[in-house]
Amino acid sequence: MSKKVVILGSGPNRIGQGIEFDYACVHAVFALQEEGYTAIMVNCNPETVSTDYDTADKLFFEPIVFEHVMDIIEREKPYGVILQFGGQTPLKLSIPLKKQNVNILGTQPENIDKAEDRELFRKLIIELGLKQPESGTAKNKEEALEIAKKLGYPVLVRPSYVLGGRAMRIVYDENELREYLEEAVSVSYERPVLIDKFLEDSIELDVDAVCDGKDVLIGAVMEHIEQAGVHSGDSATSIPPYTLSDEIVEEVKRQTRKLALALEVKGLINVQFAVYKGEVYVLEVNPRASRTVPFVSKSIGYPLAKIATKVLIGKSLREVVPEVFERIEKGLNHVASDFLPKGKNIFSVKEVVFPWKRFPEVDPVLGPEMKSTGEVMGIDEDFGLAYYKAQVSAGYRLPEKGNIFISVADRDKPKITELARNFHELGFKLYATTGTYNLLKEHGIPAKRVMKVSEGRPNVVDMIINGDIHLVINTPSGKREKSDAYFIRRTAVQFNIPYYTTVRAGYAVLEAIKSFRKLRESESILKVNSIQELHGI
Repeated sequence: MSKKVVILGSGPNRIGQGIEFDYACVHAVFALQEEGYTAIMVNCNPETVSTDYDTADKLFFEPIVFEHVMDIIEREKPYGVILQFGGQTPLKLSIPLKKQNVNILGTQPENIDKAEDRELFRKLIIELGLKQPESGTAKNKEEALEIAKKLGYPVLVRPSYVLGGRAMRIVYDENELREYLEEAVSVSYERPVLIDKFLEDSIELDVDAVCDGKDVLIGAVMEHIEQAGVHSGDSATSIPPYTLSDEIVEEVKRQTRKLALALEVKGLINVQFAVYKGEVYVLEVNPRASRTVPFVSKSIGYPLAKIATKVLIGKSLREVVPEVFERIEKGLNHVASDFLPKGKNIFSVKEVVFPWKRFPEVDPVLGPEMKSTGEVMGIDEDFGLAYYKAQVSAGYRLPEKGNIFISVADRDKPKITELARNFHELGFKLYATTGTYNLLKEHGIPAKRVMKVSEGRPNVVDMIINGDIHLVINTPSGKREKSDAYFIRRTAVQFNIPYYTTVRAGYAVLEAIKSFRKLRESESILKVNSIQELHGI
């Protein structure tokens, strides 16, 4: 009789807990079956592939809570349990299950705790000689205000245990922090608030890797197109990074390996970094599958969750993917991924899909709290075209000509002039509200001033409704009330006008439009590159 392995899924799908974890669970089932194991799936969502009656050898449709999981383990007496493919939900059961002498396959609970516990993680970062943004933990409102003042604004604040970045916020001043502490969270010794120095204008990176305790293989280094502060589940990302040097990418890979080995990771690990003023900072480490595993797997042509599962049941990476090590030893690996041979200069861009139209009152702005409900992917040899394809897939048709409305928060104004100038040089007409209009005028960039909603009519919202605006770039000021900017963004959503709420996304749009125009001028067409053709499957 074959050995049994229980896989814990992610529980009910909701905003902040993606379907991507289901992909990892299904691949784990397939890998176990390939190796002759009996795969037992535990999950409680009828809309997942992992709960299809013919996916696993045995399915328990049960909630992912300790009592139910233990009942199943006592009944089935499995060889081991896999926690790392269902996201944060099953990971929380690691210590309770270990106390019941359950064989947890992969990274052990004490090492999971090292990554999850802030103090233990801080000590590890110091021991390894790595950098981390300054931070503090507040057990009451007074402590929170004091820590924020010491760190200096802006700061990132969040409750201690969050899923999908729920209730996280970037706070720019003391008044905003007071409002957050009074309205968004309850602070206590049992439920402290975590406060981090926010590295404004940094570039955020995600890394997915597999470790077998001896070797670490980097699946991919992904550069977020939106600047740091946008939840990784909501940010468009590029493989390979499109603005960073090879030296920075190699340093990020080195630090990932160091962290994986120090945490004695077995299986998957996800690390989030920020590059700030040329320095690499570690933001957080997740010793589990991340929501980017499907995207990375499709980009590199290797199923990371399958590879990780084979590692969990005792195989080494050198046994599972020997050809990858051969390429690495010959110096043929791509800088952003240990799996890609050098010379495959392909950009994969992930773009996310939002449910804004179903939530008519919600401000469609990006931040630390995850709001997306799906994602799409564009691939091309040119970054601009890959990003363009991703936008088309997400439902946005970028304009080749026409009118662009630009209105940005004061802190973003210095970064917008070059972008506006480039759009003007491409032949676009620029429209802006008073503050941004004055800035563009000062820099000699032709623009037309348009009224805000609160200033009278005809205003920018009227222009969007009338079809006179073809692209919106509007960054939030941080204020939460229904401002003029809120009505601009909501109207853009309602009338399906492409709109972007970060300056970095604006620059990516510029590259996409330039690349698409160049393609049209050469009388070529936008090619569809299938994943099968890309990886020779």
